[in-house]
Amino acid sequence: MTEEFHRIRRLPPYVFASVNQAKAAARARGEDIIDLGMGNPDSPTPPHIVKKLIETVQDARSHRYSVSKGIPGLRRALAGYYERRFNVKLDPEREVIATLGSKEGLANLASAITSPGDTILVPNPSYPIHQFGFMIAGASVRSIPATPDDNMLSALDRAVRHSVPKPTALIVNFPSNPTAYLADLDFYKELVAFARKHEIYILSDLAYAEIYFGNLVPPSILAVPGAKDIAVEFTSLSKTYSMAGWRMGFAAGNERLVAALTRIKSYLDYGAFTPIQVAAVAALNGPQDCVSEIRALYKERRDVLIRGLHAAGWDVPSPEGSMFAWAPIPEKFRDLGSVAFSKLLLEEAGVAVAPGLGFGEYGEGFVRIGLVENTHRLRQATRAIRGFLAAHGVKQPASSPSTSKPEPARS
Repeated sequence: MTEEFHRIRRLPPYVFASVNQAKAAARARGEDIIDLGMGNPDSPTPPHIVKKLIETVQDARSHRYSVSKGIPGLRRALAGYYERRFNVKLDPEREVIATLGSKEGLANLASAITSPGDTILVPNPSYPIHQFGFMIAGASVRSIPATPDDNMLSALDRAVRHSVPKPTALIVNFPSNPTAYLADLDFYKELVAFARKHEIYILSDLAYAEIYFGNLVPPSILAVPGAKDIAVEFTSLSKTYSMAGWRMGFAAGNERLVAALTRIKSYLDYGAFTPIQVAAVAALNGPQDCVSEIRALYKERRDVLIRGLHAAGWDVPSPEGSMFAWAPIPEKFRDLGSVAFSKLLLEEAGVAVAPGLGFGEYGEGFVRIGLVENTHRLRQATRAIRGFLAAHGVKQPASSPSTSKPEPARS
C-alpha cells in the first residue's frame, strides 16, 4: 500500500516548498529574512472590528454552532456592500453565502459542480486554487492567457471549438493574483456575452476589489446585465480590512451556483465562529475610512518598492492594483528560472519572493513580490537587492522608475 492516493497523484510537487525550506533554514541560523513571498497582510485589523469581536465573544450564546451559509445579518451586510459599491442588488437569502475565506469557497464550489473529466478554463498564471481546486475535483484544466483583452477572448473561442467535452466553467480574477492585471466593465460585458452564448459558468475572484491605485476602480462582473444568469463572484475581507487570519469570505450571484455551494457546505462545516461573523458585519456596515487608509498604505509601499527596485537596476512594472508586483526576472538571471533565482535572492540578499512557476508554467520568468512589509523594511529590502544585483554586474540606471503595465502573459 505504497501507491499515492488518486487525488494526491494529480497534484504536482509544491513549487514553493524549496524556497520555504531555504527561508526556514536561514531563519534558524539567525539570519534576518525580509519575507515578501506570501500575500499575508501585516497591518492590524481596524479597532472597531476587533472591539465587536471581543464584545460578541463575551456572550456565551455565541459559542455554539453557527450557520453554515452565514448568519442572516452578515448576508444582508454583504448585499448592502454590493449595492453601495457596485450598484448590484442581491437577494441575501438566495444569492449570497458566507465562506471560510474565498479560497475555501472556490474549492468547495469546484467540488460541488464538477464531474470527472469536465473541462475548466483557468488563466495561466493564476492563484493556485483556481486550477487545483478543480483538478482535485477531477476536472481537466485548460490554460488561457491571463490578460483581460482580446488574447483571452480569442483563447476562449478556441477552447470552446476544440475542447472535448465543451468547457463548463471559466475562472477570472481581477485585480489579479499574481499578475496585478485589472479588468474594466467593458471587458466583463464581452466575457458575459460569450459565456451566456456558450452556456459556460463564470467564477470571478474579486478578493482585491478595494486594493487599487489608479483611475480604474475594479468593477464587479455582476454589474453586467444578465451576469447573474451564469456568474458567481467570490469576495473576501482578508485584504480589504486586514482580516486574513479571520477567514471570512463570500460567494454571491447565480442562484443555482450559490445553492450548490450551500448544499455541499452544509455537509462540511457549521460556518465561521459566530463572533467573527458579527465582527464581519461591523466591518461591512461600519466606518469605511479604514479601507481608504489600507489602500493608501499599499500605494505608498508600492511606490517605495518600485522606486527602490528601479534604482537597483531591476525594471519592475508598477502595479495598478492588488498587493503584489509581478516582476520579470532580470535578464542576467533569466536562464536560472524563477525557483533558482528566488533561492539565490534569498541566500545572497536575505529577501524572499514567490517564484512565478508556482502560479503556472506561464509564470516562469517572473517572481511575485508582496507589499507585506512596512516602508522601512521595503527600503531595506531594495538596498539589499541593489547590492545583490551590483555584485552580479547589473548596472544601475539613471532614468525614472518604470510606470509601464506588466507585459502580457504568453498564450
